[in-house]
Amino acid sequence: MRTIGIGIIGMGWMGSVHSRAYRAVPDRFPDCQISPRLIICADEVEARAKEAQARFGFSESTTDWQQVLDHPDVDVVNIATPNHMHLEQVKAAAEAGKHILCEKPVGLDPEETAEIAQIVQEAGLLSFVGYNYRWAPAVQRALELVQQGKIGRLTHYKGWLLVGYASDPGSVLSWRLQSDLGGMGALGDLMSHAIDMGMMLAGPIKRVIGQSETFIKERPVATPGQGDHYSTNRDGPTEPVTNEDYVSALVQFENGVRGALETCRVIQGPQSEIGFSIHGTEGAIRWDFERMNEFELYLTDDEQDKGYRRVLAGPEHPLHASFSPGAGIGLGYDDLKTIEAYHFMESIASGRQGEPGFAQAQSVAEVQDAIKRSWVSEHWENIQKIGPH
Repeated sequence: MRTIGIGIIGMGWMGSVHSRAYRAVPDRFPDCQISPRLIICADEVEARAKEAQARFGFSESTTDWQQVLDHPDVDVVNIATPNHMHLEQVKAAAEAGKHILCEKPVGLDPEETAEIAQIVQEAGLLSFVGYNYRWAPAVQRALELVQQGKIGRLTHYKGWLLVGYASDPGSVLSWRLQSDLGGMGALGDLMSHAIDMGMMLAGPIKRVIGQSETFIKERPVATPGQGDHYSTNRDGPTEPVTNEDYVSALVQFENGVRGALETCRVIQGPQSEIGFSIHGTEGAIRWDFERMNEFELYLTDDEQDKGYRRVLAGPEHPLHASFSPGAGIGLGYDDLKTIEAYHFMESIASGRQGEPGFAQAQSVAEVQDAIKRSWVSEHWENIQKIGPH
């Protein structure tokens, strides 16, 4: 078995999730042709870097992310830093000849994402993106049903990601809520998942018209290097939120499917509700991440019992058996990240670019770009190829 050295930049919550995912790959997927080895982790907060080294078994830790790229034993760089750092770090990783997994949104804006995709393609390196929700076995089974034509010719699609992580006005002004550090708000952070899921299930998008809103316009200032976007601070000074809390869009797919996408980070009620409903001439499928180990299926050939029926994810669905042998024994968020890491390792083992790579991230960014343009024009905007800055 071939061993691949992993370096992770950014050891907040997401860097920790990725660390656990790489460690779990050999256990969950013993047939994987690659065994990932955690070499070095980097974080600007020294205590967090050292804690991650001890916790996950990295050989080294550092506060200088460039040392991850310079390390001779690192083959793969995993980028889990704030969005404004991605371009610089991807450039440096490509110059160092490292394969790259980057969290979404890959760029600070659509043009940066296009530049990043071009850099890595020209370098001849493999890439991967953290669109992890697509890996739920129930979602992959839904994709199979669509591809097999079980629900007929597709007619319409609805996708959403509704979370309340910033619904408390006392939630701090983290980097995600600042345009200079996070770029787009709900459009980048949340809508990227909804767009990726929609295009995976229903196909490329042709045109969109959208709207946005920032509902909470001032927030308490965050302490640099401490906490995350779930942290609160009710006593400190406040500053303006500089990107959007809410985005929705009507969409028309290239194959004629009509639909809508909606995302919000301040909604009350939903906690982590990413989902979709997809409809065709012969049936329909509904799925929601808050109940990720099941989906609802309706097929018109069931003439006696109309309506949706509940289907539990089980070992007959893609990769479920790698985690449990029985239906109804659920997977969790970290397991989706393990599946993501496995597919990336398999891509490296084969030397072939897998999905979702930076090309898919650019396709998502082109939809985001059209949604942004529609905020200004207040008209339908066609999806256009975007180039780097």
